[in-house]
Amino acid sequence: MSSDTTTGRATGRTRGVATPDRPPVGVKPGAAARGVPPPRWRAAVTWRPARIPGGRRSWVLPVCAGTLLALLAFALIVPWIADVDPRVTDLAAANQGPSAAHWFGTDQSGRDLLVRVAQGMRVSLLIAILCAVVATVLGCLIGLAAAAFGGWVDRVLMRAVDALNAIPHLLLGIVIASMWKGAIVAVIASIALTHWTQVARIVRSEALTVRTRDYVLAAVSLGGTRWRVMADHLLPAVAPQAVLAIALLLPHAVWHESALSFLGVGLPPDRPSLGTLLEDARTRILIGQWWLLLFPALALIVATAATAGLSAVARDRMLPRRRTELGIGGVR
Repeated sequence: MSSDTTTGRATGRTRGVATPDRPPVGVKPGAAARGVPPPRWRAAVTWRPARIPGGRRSWVLPVCAGTLLALLAFALIVPWIADVDPRVTDLAAANQGPSAAHWFGTDQSGRDLLVRVAQGMRVSLLIAILCAVVATVLGCLIGLAAAAFGGWVDRVLMRAVDALNAIPHLLLGIVIASMWKGAIVAVIASIALTHWTQVARIVRSEALTVRTRDYVLAAVSLGGTRWRVMADHLLPAVAPQAVLAIALLLPHAVWHESALSFLGVGLPPDRPSLGTLLEDARTRILIGQWWLLLFPALALIVATAATAGLSAVARDRMLPRRRTELGIGGVR
């Protein structure tokens, strides 16, 4: 069958085929010439290129980076300028609200809360960085070993990961920190030993993908040992994943350290952290001393929001999404 050029109707094989004088099915005549978009139902089920050139919005990176740098400067400079021993008390200045002399007020022992928040920020960020690094290193080693050796080694390690994931992280962290209560090493161990499992899974998945590539198979066929292949090929391939894991673990580590100190199994009261400051304010808020809770809580929220924003930007930059994604309702 052929197309009737007089009437513009299509018959047989040409039915439903777009021609210069007839638009596609579903578009009204003359709509294509006028630039009218296709119906929304068609736009909702078509794949479109995603408009994600650099990941997050352009303002997230400078805002989060500037905020985190400001917090680091606050945590380092304020205690150095004040030069105050956190164990020294001044009962004559106890329980004072925010004023020109004490911007954040004082606690029940007369200590300046501004200095204590800065000291607590420094301790919390230091513990978070150490926990993220230790957890990432442990997860990378276990993930690489599982991918490189395979077989029963892979099965044993992955079952250990499943068993550890079945236990609530906070509960297991409390148990580990309670064994050496008040020790900073116990706090780091409790957080690092409960957060390496996700890193191990991600590293193993990436290493298994790299292990099947031609240059890795060629290295194995030429006599390369598993340790040599893991060090020369698998480890460089998962290095971006390791850097990204450190960035993503930072906000979790800050919150977990604060939670452990708030529950009384973290750092001792004479060593201020954001968690110990919140624990001290837990009972004082009931008698109207709101500043003891407000300023440490704001510092904790701002610190975790800044680190989470930088982690999200790092994830989008280092692991760019696919350039095609499903457009829903014509929104890209």
